[in-house]
Amino acid sequence: MVEFRIDRRSGVATYLQIVQQVKQALRLGLLAPGDKLPTAKEVVAATAINPNTVLKAYRELDREGLVEARPGLGTFVRRSLARPQAAAGSPLRAELADWMHRAREAGLDREDVAALLASVLEEGFGGPAEAT
Repeated sequence: MVEFRIDRRSGVATYLQIVQQVKQALRLGLLAPGDKLPTAKEVVAATAINPNTVLKAYRELDREGLVEARPGLGTFVRRSLARPQAAAGSPLRAELADWMHRAREAGLDREDVAALLASVLEEGFGGPAEAT
């Protein structure tokens, strides 16, 4: 099951953080069709956010066709965003993990790495990097 991490200092709306984290879990294959998302009550207990915020995030994911609410049962993953090339054991992920290790050894911090990745993403895909 996915565990949400809310960064209140990020400047990103809380419900969008939940949406982004679910999408990331879907892309990495951590969530698959049929998996149940935590209930709003469980998310509230773990993160101390308003239950309406959780429901707003789940409605957005439903609107995008990624999850579906089943009354009395919960919210379930409808479709995956996973690609084999991005899976946990993929060669690309291993190369990226090696690169990350070298970047840290070179003294780069999180913000340095984020800026570098955003720059390369923009060059490689054209336009500003955007988390979805």
